[in-house]
Amino acid sequence: MIEVKNLHKGFGGTEILKGISTSFDQGKTNLIIGTSGSGKTVFLKCLLGLYSPEEGSICYGNQEYETLSEDEKRDLRQQMGMVFQGSALFDSMTVTENVRFPLEMFTKQSNSEMDDRVNEILKRVNLEGADDKLPSQISGGMQKRVAIARAIVTNPKYLFCDEPNSGLDPKTAIVIDNLIKELTEEFNITTVINTHDMNSVMEIGEKIVFLKNGHLEWEGDKSQIFITDNEAVTDFVYSSNLFKKVREAQLKGL
Repeated sequence: MIEVKNLHKGFGGTEILKGISTSFDQGKTNLIIGTSGSGKTVFLKCLLGLYSPEEGSICYGNQEYETLSEDEKRDLRQQMGMVFQGSALFDSMTVTENVRFPLEMFTKQSNSEMDDRVNEILKRVNLEGADDKLPSQISGGMQKRVAIARAIVTNPKYLFCDEPNSGLDPKTAIVIDNLIKELTEEFNITTVINTHDMNSVMEIGEKIVFLKNGHLEWEGDKSQIFITDNEAVTDFVYSSNLFKKVREAQLKGL
């Protein structure tokens, strides 16, 4: 679990995050949504420890990040996995080498132990047979699965995903969403996803945090978001006719 209390962060005298308080549950897919400029990216980077807030706190389990020593912060960061928007794979490394990289960097496992772990994870994300291919030789959806495999190979407690469906077709995006949700439940990870994709909200939005102008405007789950009377949320959600029809169907069912 991650608990955020009264988080403030700014740059050059401009406040970006304005007192955000929320929590992200273990074993669930937690989504951060909002329009461009709402503070989503800054918030995610604070959660990752890349930015230090001017005020407020972030607790991982019972550990408050800012009170930790540098060694303790480093240990905590090694419990975090990250899926980047563009996958951020090493072009010159094979699929296996990309997934193995965190094990070589952050663990003291033997070669055979690393081989076993990589093979286990590649099988889990349905990438058997692609182990010797370079990123340029596989599809965008497969690249994303490699990125997910690399993020979870060290068995992290926390998984962060920045726009994991960026650049994917709708069918592949659903596959990636469901894979992230399955892994979250299977390994009991605290997963936080930064997204603008309403299909992801509909598919896997167990906890949704909606930001607007640096404030936490609303939070709830994927069923509640379609019936809320919060005007900022409805303007964001129902910008397409498809989701207007979903709302109408939801309200009729009440």
